[in-house]
Amino acid sequence: MILANKDPKEKMWFDSYLCENKKCVNLMTPINSEYRKCDFGDKRLNNRAVKIGTALSNRYGQPLSQVFPHASDLKRTYEFFTNSKTSFETVIEPAHLSTAELIAPTSMVLCVGDTTYLDFKAIKEKREEYGPTGNGGNGLILHSALAINPDNGQPIGLLWEKLWHREQKQKKETLAQTEPKARKKRKTCKITEKESYRWVEAFDEVGKLFPRENAIQPRLIHVFDREGDISEVLEKATMTPNTGVVVRAAQNRALSESDNYLWEEVTTTEVKFTMNIELPKTKKRSARQALLEVRYCPLKIRSPQRLKNQAYFDIYAVHAVEINVPEDCEPVEWMLLTTEDVTTEVEAQTILRWYTYRWRIEEYHKILKSGCKAESYRLGGGSMAVLLGFLTSIAAKLLKMTYLNRTEPETNARDVLSPLEIEVLKAKAQKKLPPELTVSWAMESVARLGGYLEHRKKSNIGITVLWRGWLELHILCQGWELHRNLN
Repeated sequence: MILANKDPKEKMWFDSYLCENKKCVNLMTPINSEYRKCDFGDKRLNNRAVKIGTALSNRYGQPLSQVFPHASDLKRTYEFFTNSKTSFETVIEPAHLSTAELIAPTSMVLCVGDTTYLDFKAIKEKREEYGPTGNGGNGLILHSALAINPDNGQPIGLLWEKLWHREQKQKKETLAQTEPKARKKRKTCKITEKESYRWVEAFDEVGKLFPRENAIQPRLIHVFDREGDISEVLEKATMTPNTGVVVRAAQNRALSESDNYLWEEVTTTEVKFTMNIELPKTKKRSARQALLEVRYCPLKIRSPQRLKNQAYFDIYAVHAVEINVPEDCEPVEWMLLTTEDVTTEVEAQTILRWYTYRWRIEEYHKILKSGCKAESYRLGGGSMAVLLGFLTSIAAKLLKMTYLNRTEPETNARDVLSPLEIEVLKAKAQKKLPPELTVSWAMESVARLGGYLEHRKKSNIGITVLWRGWLELHILCQGWELHRNLN
């Protein structure tokens, strides 16, 4: 419901709805919302962050003029985005600290990292605040570290994010003259000056959330795809206490104790076992069950000359290749390197299962772009960065709720929904209510609002119908509360 008129009662309701003491605050903006922990050095900015976060949580993906229907609220929001005291980092920091608090008591957590490109190429007049992203794109680059429960793959929240843009490309005639020098510079510059440093940086930045003086610390296992296969990652993982890594190999690395190389060494060992995994749908394939042949063995990977402190890395390799591949399908093949011990079939299965959880962060990026429509906004680079601070937190919570339905379906619905949301869902129920209102019931009810069809009950509820359903539920809750106040 868009409150576009100037009825004083409606304006009073809308203002009170955004107030931090209002009861009809949903899961996306809990009373102890992390936005209340933002510190911009100005109490007014702190309060404004709560209002912006609450409004965006209820109307994510909508134009800002609909999220903030009153001119004064919209103006103050734009002023917040451009204020020198606000930034992407200051907005997201409380969310990262909140995630760290949740996982601090656990013994182990997966930290899945990945990079996505946000394309704003239509913003011609503001290109200097963005940069090339490949294939003619113009925008920002976002690298995220997502905490995952290692036992069931449940997303917990974001632990670290890095946002930047590349320098604009030079004109072709200039580029032809400078490219040889630039290529030589890339080969000789330090790792800390390269974009790829983000994979190493994740170890330090996530580690800062868990001070070593704390008595209890979770073991952090970083999970990366092939882009994270750099020697500095292996070095960092082996030298950082209580930390490990699982990375998909992109390079056929030389071994330290023989003249052989990674692929030849591992693929010639005997097959240890076979296992089935579920492959999700992607742009290049349909969802299917794949049968994998699995090999594993210990290795000593030769360290490159630029790393003078370590001659080799003691790691384990787990190789999985699909057999009995359906026609017109590309076989799945993974060569995984890990600092974790892999001496048994169970341990190898665990490494493979952990790697499949990497797909969670790809779904997070899908929610950010398609659900929260992060690329649809037309702001300057600095303002867009601040807005992204809110949208990334919202997208992570939507992902968390999607998987909560799969990992903890019998949890009481009152643990994740407000009384108002439950009241609205009960009123919208199309059939008799179950004796116990569970997360499973709640998420199915929300999904119906987003277009979920009954005949698809055998498959998991998808992220698309859930983010649509949450938006619809938020609108219904606002209308419900407005009706209460008018009577």
